[in-house]
Amino acid sequence: MELLDKTINSYFDVWLGPRDPRVKRWLLLENYTPTFIFSVLYLLIVWLGPKYMRNKQPFSCRGILVIYNLGLTLLSLYMFYELVTGVWEGGYNFFCQDTHSGGEADMKIIRVLWWYYFSKLIEFMDTFFFVVRKNNHQITVLHVYHHATMLNIWWFVMNWVPCGHSYFGATLNSFIHVLMYSYYGLSAVPAMRPYLWWKKYITQGQLTQFVLTIFQTSCGVVWPCAFPQGWLYFQISYMISLIILFTNFYIQTYNKKASSRRKEYQNGSTATVNGYTNSFSSLENNVKQRKQRKD
Repeated sequence: MELLDKTINSYFDVWLGPRDPRVKRWLLLENYTPTFIFSVLYLLIVWLGPKYMRNKQPFSCRGILVIYNLGLTLLSLYMFYELVTGVWEGGYNFFCQDTHSGGEADMKIIRVLWWYYFSKLIEFMDTFFFVVRKNNHQITVLHVYHHATMLNIWWFVMNWVPCGHSYFGATLNSFIHVLMYSYYGLSAVPAMRPYLWWKKYITQGQLTQFVLTIFQTSCGVVWPCAFPQGWLYFQISYMISLIILFTNFYIQTYNKKASSRRKEYQNGSTATVNGYTNSFSSLENNVKQRKQRKD
């Protein structure tokens, strides 16, 4: 395993250049192998989990879900606060920020972004809960793509560009996750479900997040600084892929559902009208039959 790690690391060093020494020997960052193994195990659960659960009763997991989602809500809130204060303390430039001019604030950002990277591993549990509760319709291409790629992408980010311009997308995402995981935590309590109205707006917030991240990342391309340009182009490309997938999800989930409800309403109105018409026709026929019998 050690030889494999050295070989992989040497390829990465040639391909991407020297790593940031500030994260040397940090948990899970020294070698790529653990992150890769976690990702493979995740994909195996996605593939084999529904097959294993096919003939089994779904688990409720209600209590665990409340605790899990509350934990991720608090972690996301902590990361959002620390990132905002770190950016403020370091005097970060919105248009382009390199990875070494923020002083002690850079280290604060790096420590928080490690937790952001680690949170992507924790979030694999989202899919695990879908599997054991047999909510297979929620294990979509978007869901698997987003979860599987984020952990891997952030391993590379943490090793080569762990602060500077990397902060923006993570900050917005942490804020969105406060809203998202608080919603999921509350929805695990049946009594709260009638009062939860903002699920649709979470998806809109995610799409807004991607657009803003593209804009802020593009600023670093137009007004460059010492932040590596290749990372900026990659982030723009990745955000575009998420916009495409999330837009498709939004259309399939909300626009088509609204259209379906309108059709159901129209059909229901027609059926009701037809029902009264048919009843009236039957009554008229009964009256005619009675008249015929009297004659």
